[in-house]
Amino acid sequence: MYFNSRYPDLSPKLYHQQMPVPLKGAQAGHFNAELADDLQWSEQDKQQWVEICSGQKTFAEFPPLAMVYAGHQFGQWAGQLGDGRGLLIAQILNRSGQTIDLHLKGAGLTPYSRMGDGRAVLRSVIREYLAGHALNSLGIASSNAVGFTTSSQGVQRETLEQGAMLLRSSDCHIRLGHFEWINQYAPELLAEFTQKCIEWHYPEAMETEQPILAFAQGVIKNTAKMIAQWQLVGFAHGVMNTDNLNITGSTLDFGPYGFMERFRPNWINNHSDHQGRYAYQNQPSIAHWNLWMWLNNLIPLAKPEDKEKFKTQLADCLEDFEPTFLAAYTEGLCQKMGLPNVHKDSFDCGMAFLRILQTEQLDYTQSFLRLQNQQYKALRDDCLDIRQFDEFLQSYHAIREQQDIEQLNAQMQQSNPVYILRNHMAQKAIEQAERGDLSEVERLFSLLRHPFTPQPELERPEDLAPLPSDLPEVMVSCSS
Repeated sequence: MYFNSRYPDLSPKLYHQQMPVPLKGAQAGHFNAELADDLQWSEQDKQQWVEICSGQKTFAEFPPLAMVYAGHQFGQWAGQLGDGRGLLIAQILNRSGQTIDLHLKGAGLTPYSRMGDGRAVLRSVIREYLAGHALNSLGIASSNAVGFTTSSQGVQRETLEQGAMLLRSSDCHIRLGHFEWINQYAPELLAEFTQKCIEWHYPEAMETEQPILAFAQGVIKNTAKMIAQWQLVGFAHGVMNTDNLNITGSTLDFGPYGFMERFRPNWINNHSDHQGRYAYQNQPSIAHWNLWMWLNNLIPLAKPEDKEKFKTQLADCLEDFEPTFLAAYTEGLCQKMGLPNVHKDSFDCGMAFLRILQTEQLDYTQSFLRLQNQQYKALRDDCLDIRQFDEFLQSYHAIREQQDIEQLNAQMQQSNPVYILRNHMAQKAIEQAERGDLSEVERLFSLLRHPFTPQPELERPEDLAPLPSDLPEVMVSCSS
């Protein structure tokens, strides 16, 4: 590994240094060898991955630390939060020269554990491991994981579960909530911390006349693009608190997430979200709200006489969120539909198709695949409102007939996954793993590595089958 240890150089007020507490009886779970190779792990590191991913081995080049941050949770100020069970154990360079954080989840109690026990359970570790892998394979900015380990140690949740650890990788663990904590509890650190964030993650902003505004614009645009990518694949994060979004616009913190099956814009995957705050359709507006809360923490960086002007400038930056999101979403929807982005009717046609999916309660992923494969009769047969579908199809063909169909079809094949991580798929892998059988984790990991390519040798009928119409979709707990 090639270390670029930089977070420990910040004020010690921002973290607590401590060693991980290994689980009893740690055993190999699954290892992401391809990711380890990209992170330039040595052969010795690869051979010792179980020790690294279970907290038994740390690195002299980096003192493990728990970060402190704050946040708004479900729209309410939650005060001080922080890494309650995870430790940043390394910052290393990947083959592209990018600095990547390695974060060990389930590493024991920290000063920020609050009422938690510092541990993670196998169920949630597998869900995060597969989700990060799935999103990365779909081309969506996201954390990933080098591997996970199981153990013989029990961890109490609603029932006694099996303890596990996950070694997460991410381009950034600095959350919007870091700025909230600093502004509330250590405002004297705000200027230096912001400067370092710009240097590390938005160096191009340093070349502008107003680096802080350029930084804000970068965070806003990257977040908007990430949310558009989520919406396009039907991904619901489930718990978009300000401490669960980072400053680079890459997906972080997989708790009660899910990939939508039947298309329902008001779908809620988190059974603790009783008001539907983090429903699928609300994700763009919640991201906008989170960014607004974050921008308020940058205001103290202005000179007193410039504060009002600076507030206006930050508000202007936030105005970029909606057009950035809509541009990314429109382009992606047109690619999924096999329609030219430049045609004036393409977006409306795409929305008409989504209305059909919503009205008829059709499977989101499978319906786009049927459209891609020109299985129009199968789609029509699933509709009760035949007239609505026929009107859509007529409009769809009218737009496509004057276009380069081969090029549009190629775009569809690169935009419509054959495989997503449906909740029941993850649940089956978890249940088998809890019995000591990790073969389903391995199968799903291989299947999701190439989500746009049919893999009949790996797939099972239930991977493709839409949820039966008489069954409710599974909702997932925050418990982990």
